[in-house]
Amino acid sequence: MLGRAFSKTLLRSSGLGLGSLTRGPARALPSLFEGVRSYTGVGYRRKAKLPINMGVNFVPQQQAWVIERFGKFKEILEPGLALLVPVIDEIKYVHSLKEIVIEIPSQSGITLDNVTLHIDGVLYLRIDDPYKASYGVEDAEYAVAQLAQTTMRSELGQLALDAVFKERQLLNLNIVEAINQASIPWGLTCLRCEIRDISLPDKVVEDMQRQVSAERRKRASILESEGIREAAINVAEGDKQSNILKSEGRRAQQVNEALGEADAMLTMANAKAKSIDVISKSINHEGGKDAVAMSIASEYIDAFGNLAKEGNTLLLPGNVNDPANMVAQAMSIYDKVNMATKPAPPTSA
Repeated sequence: MLGRAFSKTLLRSSGLGLGSLTRGPARALPSLFEGVRSYTGVGYRRKAKLPINMGVNFVPQQQAWVIERFGKFKEILEPGLALLVPVIDEIKYVHSLKEIVIEIPSQSGITLDNVTLHIDGVLYLRIDDPYKASYGVEDAEYAVAQLAQTTMRSELGQLALDAVFKERQLLNLNIVEAINQASIPWGLTCLRCEIRDISLPDKVVEDMQRQVSAERRKRASILESEGIREAAINVAEGDKQSNILKSEGRRAQQVNEALGEADAMLTMANAKAKSIDVISKSINHEGGKDAVAMSIASEYIDAFGNLAKEGNTLLLPGNVNDPANMVAQAMSIYDKVNMATKPAPPTSA
């Protein structure tokens, strides 16, 4: 009798009667053993099963059981052995303390430059306070998923299309920060958010491909022009160096020629000086003046012969037929020059 009364009391506390067990076991028993399901935005995800209070209970590792007594919160059971009073104590919520993965469904958003795109992602959560996760919000995971969607749309509206791809990591950080600020009363912590896929309209994709092609053609044109410029600079630099080397070569050649001419002139001057010295010594010897007169007469005749060969017009002195007179005049000029160059005799005191 006592066992039968206990069974009736247990069934009443769980919301089931004897009629439900006999008339609809297929509908009643799953609601007792399967636990609670919640909608997370992409479908129904099974939560941890609500165990039956058997008096002596074993709480698994990384789980937290929220216990109510007469409908009022009593305690949170930690992993290990737990003794509860049947019927009076009820296991109201079971939370997993492991990291929870929630999928953010694909949704549309408008960027700052009015481009509509579709974006989805994944959230990684962890329950820090089972009490707040049980009583702070009706369904914490569903609330976080909805908050992530609205935050994602809000953050997309602040970025241009190009910045969405460049600042993808920054967008993830902003979503995590917004979720953590709003989920403090819910006992949840958003560890990270990862944007999984960004879908663009076909027209926008075509425009971006054309933009990329134009940018590549621009870079190719710039590189080609820079190559042409570098080639022209190299050619000009080569011409400059060639001209410098040529000018240096010509200058060295001119210097060498000048040095050669100077050496030749010096040699000729030395030879002429020696010849004059020899002539002067020869003149002072006996018969020297006769030799000079003979040399002048010979040169006189040769000069007139050359004048007849080089030109058609001749200017001749009046005594051209008297070479002896011309030689005498030349010798008198020589004597006068010789007397002028001799030092004056010393005067007696």
